[in-house]
Amino acid sequence: MAQAALFVLPLLAALCTAEPSVYFKEEFSDGDAWAQRWVESKHKGDYGKFTLNAGKFYGHEEKDKGLQTSQDARFYAVSSRFDSFSNKDKTLVIQFTVKHEQNIDCGGGYVKLFPSGLDQSGMHGDSEYNIMFGPDICGPPTKKVHVIFNYKGKNLQINKDIRCKDDQFTHLYTLIVRPDNTYEVKIDNSKVESGNLEDDWDFLPPKKIKDPEAKKPEDWDERAKIDDPEDKKPEDWEKPEHIPDPDAVKPEDWDEEMDGEWEPPVIQNPEYKGEWKPSQIDNPNYKGKWVHPEIDNPEYSSDSSLYHYESFGVIGLDLWQVKSGTIFDNFLITDDETHAEEYGNQTWGVTKEAEKKMKEQQDEEDRKKQEEEDQKRKEEEPQEEEDDDDEEEEKEEEKEEEEEEEEAPLKDEL
Repeated sequence: MAQAALFVLPLLAALCTAEPSVYFKEEFSDGDAWAQRWVESKHKGDYGKFTLNAGKFYGHEEKDKGLQTSQDARFYAVSSRFDSFSNKDKTLVIQFTVKHEQNIDCGGGYVKLFPSGLDQSGMHGDSEYNIMFGPDICGPPTKKVHVIFNYKGKNLQINKDIRCKDDQFTHLYTLIVRPDNTYEVKIDNSKVESGNLEDDWDFLPPKKIKDPEAKKPEDWDERAKIDDPEDKKPEDWEKPEHIPDPDAVKPEDWDEEMDGEWEPPVIQNPEYKGEWKPSQIDNPNYKGKWVHPEIDNPEYSSDSSLYHYESFGVIGLDLWQVKSGTIFDNFLITDDETHAEEYGNQTWGVTKEAEKKMKEQQDEEDRKKQEEEDQKRKEEEPQEEEDDDDEEEEKEEEKEEEEEEEEAPLKDEL
């Protein structure tokens, strides 16, 4: 037994320290070599161009370089291939960073994971994908995180509203899909949503449906209150709404031949009580709101493999942007949640504070520069007014001199 235990313990230790599977990782750390790994689609001839850039503010000038959209009002379509794999019986983690430093007004910041059979040169908006994940912004109404799964040829959007970040800084987006059909969405390594795939997407028909054979009984009374049958309208209730004004007097100059027969104006009748309605009482036959009974849906069938895709082989950026400038970086596809979190801390986590500090410094410099320009403009304004006054005085003097010259010959003739 002792020898068996000695053998099992190292095996357990080896299993506990097993390296995570990293299917794809991209940091753009080797300069322009990224262009050899990423393929631009040729489906359209006017796709926008990506450039390698850290942006106007960053935590580290080299480490924070990523793919940046560079042309306004363009579609973008670029992808990178990796060794094909299946996530059967495995956790799938998709993670990347997005930075909308242009203060984006309308545009996508999401990625798509495609099966390995994708033709990268022909990739376009209708190319079938497995999963689409990431932020999408278009005006105030749309600031959401897309989580879309393709299931039996249909793209299914999550039934929950997950709000994305809409500032100018870099943010880390993580999607975790587990083999027990649960999921989790994280932003900046903090959970923002989680649940069950079957509950939060319309993968399957509903488990229960309304019984098509059931009908509400004809004598089912849903009225909580009814008119009191004992209540009778008082005999003196009926009064006209308007009556002739008893204080009105025919004008002395009223001429019936000219003006017609005089009639006093009408006023609201103070004794008018409106339409009579009987008082209400509890309905003794009230049965409550009828609820349509449900039965098991014969078309429902559970599916324990909602999470599963047989092939992942390409990651792509297939999106539209009105105002360009978004930077994508630190892509990671793995089967290990802990590794993804650590990788996020080692990349985004290390540079986020320095990035904010640089942005704050730039904003402060811009503010001071603007103040200086405003002050200079104010100082120049009085001088401009003085120059205008001098010009007016010079014109007046010239006019007086001209008048004197015209008057001189006349004086000589006199």
